[in-house]
Amino acid sequence: MSDPPLIAVLGPTAVGKTAISLQLARQFNGEIISADSRQIYRGLDIGTDKIGPVERGQIPHHLIDVVMPDQVLTLAEYQRLAVAAVDDIHSRGRMPILAGGTGLYVRAVLDGLGIPEVPPNLALREELEAYAAANGAEALHGRLVALDPDAAMQIDARNVRRVVRALEVCLVTGEPISRLQRATPPPWRILRIGLTRPRETLFERIDRRVDEMVARGLLAEVETLLAAGYGPELPALTGLGYRQMIQHLHGELTLEAAVDEIKRQTRRFVRQQYTWFRLDDPRIHWFDLEQAGYAEVASVIGDWLA
Repeated sequence: MSDPPLIAVLGPTAVGKTAISLQLARQFNGEIISADSRQIYRGLDIGTDKIGPVERGQIPHHLIDVVMPDQVLTLAEYQRLAVAAVDDIHSRGRMPILAGGTGLYVRAVLDGLGIPEVPPNLALREELEAYAAANGAEALHGRLVALDPDAAMQIDARNVRRVVRALEVCLVTGEPISRLQRATPPPWRILRIGLTRPRETLFERIDRRVDEMVARGLLAEVETLLAAGYGPELPALTGLGYRQMIQHLHGELTLEAAVDEIKRQTRRFVRQQYTWFRLDDPRIHWFDLEQAGYAEVASVIGDWLA
């Protein structure tokens, strides 16, 4: 008996993963598992471009609205929930479709990433973050280079949060995080579908989407979250869109400047995503959605299943 199948729909923000995933789920009797580190939070709907209730009523979705904005869902917990969702979908004779743009979530599931079970050490994190603030992100990254050069090669020095976590694991366990993160391939037959568009076209889509989020009430959503007592320092509210709207509410940015900054930072995020989902990765079947449509994607999947 062959391993049970799993389809993964990968690619950058605003490329069109949601529309393709919904079509695939309808055609191939599928259910969608979100691989988005912001859509796990309840109440963060507009700013994360969360799928609407109508579509969720038609196609089952998993790992959306998992925790409140002041709760933590670790990567290890996400991985366990995602694996359980895949197994549950298989048990009902349906097709699991992993869809999202959070590279670490995708790797955790598809590559069976080993994730150190090290609880947060808040005092150590504060010490490391203070070191970065005083000496710069590059200096903190240099400490990781000395302790775990393999991990340092995989982590952008500007991503202080990931550098801090890698150092935290090294210092608490005495083991390099790169050694603890060795992967164990999962027991599924996986087809990776990558979606892309020319960079300028993608940036235009991002600009339109941000404008639509603002028109749909992003600012009011942020005001509601703050009024409910969720502080701006929470990881949930430091993400794209939320941070800039909070800066506007605090008088640090005009609304126009906040919107422009969301667009600029989202473009920067897309460039980072392409380091996770590499166009030269031979495991990924890439489709430029300016040249190919759903029919071409479905044809590849049909042949793969056959």
